[in-house]
Amino acid sequence: MISKWSGHPCWNVQKALDEAGIEYELALEPALRRNRTDYEQRAGTRVLPAIEFEDGTILREDSKELIERIKTGRLTPPA
Repeated sequence: MISKWSGHPCWNVQKALDEAGIEYELALEPALRRNRTDYEQRAGTRVLPAIEFEDGTILREDSKELIERIKTGRLTPPA
């Protein structure tokens, strides 16, 4: 059996946002980690996925953790 969340981690988070009715703006980052220098300066990592909030804070967690936050209504900027 294929998991409901069997796609790419970024796509899975995007799908969870869509299903929750949360509006967002998709920001595309380079596929190769070594080319994500601007993102790394903002997020402190080159690893995706992450969610950047309107105040500029970035929440970077494993996609399954982000999806769980979205599904349970706990998607908030980090403290």
